[in-house]
Amino acid sequence: MVRVFPGFRAALLASACVLGLVGCTGSVQPQIQRLPERVELNSVPFFSGEMYQSGPGALAGMLSQQGIVITPGLLDKPLHLPGAEAQLPQNMQKLAREYGMVVYPLDDNLPALLAQVAAGYPVMVRFTEGSAFWAQPRYAVLAGYNRDKQTVLLRGAKSRRQLMEFGAFESAWKDAGSFAVLIQAPNQLPAAVDRQRWLKAADELAQAGQEQAAARATKALDGH
Repeated sequence: MVRVFPGFRAALLASACVLGLVGCTGSVQPQIQRLPERVELNSVPFFSGEMYQSGPGALAGMLSQQGIVITPGLLDKPLHLPGAEAQLPQNMQKLAREYGMVVYPLDDNLPALLAQVAAGYPVMVRFTEGSAFWAQPRYAVLAGYNRDKQTVLLRGAKSRRQLMEFGAFESAWKDAGSFAVLIQAPNQLPAAVDRQRWLKAADELAQAGQEQAAARATKALDGH
C-alpha cells in the first residue's frame, strides 16, 4: 500500500480543485466569457404572487421598469385571465404594444439573453418548472447573472432573486419553447440590434395603433 503524506495529500486536493475550476470556466461559452463577470439589474421591480400569476407579474415588472405605473392585478383582465393561459405569450406582447412598447424577440441561446442583461436590459422569459411528473411553464424576468458561478438571476412570482445554474435554466427555458423578449421604449435600441428584427417589431407596433411610437422606433434605428 502506498502511503500518502498529509502535505502531499493536501497538494493533490488543491490541484484537483484548481483543475476543476479551470474546467468549469472553460465550459462557459466564448460569447459569455466576453461579458462582464457579474450583473444585477436592481432597478427591475419585483411583484410577489402565486405561481399562476407569474405571467402578469413578469409583464408588470417589465412595464414598470419602463416607467409605466402598473400592477399584476391590473393586467389579468386585458390578458383574459384566468382562461387564456395558452395564449399568454401572444397576449402579453400585444398588451405591451398597446402601452407603446417595442417587443423585440431574442435568439434562442443563452449568450443572446445575457448580452442584453449586460447592456442593462431585462429579458422576459418562460421556462418549465416542476418535476418530471408534473411541470408547468412559468414566466420571470431575467435580471442578472454571475459568469463565474454560472448562474442566472430571475425575478419570479415567489422570489426576487431566484438563482438557477446556466445548464438548468437553458434546459428549462428551451423545454418551454425558448420564449425570450425585450420590452423596449421606442428610442431604446437593444444591444447589437438586428435592423430587420427591430423594423419588424416597429411595424407590429404601428399595427397595434401606436403609429407615433413606431415612427420614433424607426427614427432611432436610422440615427444608430
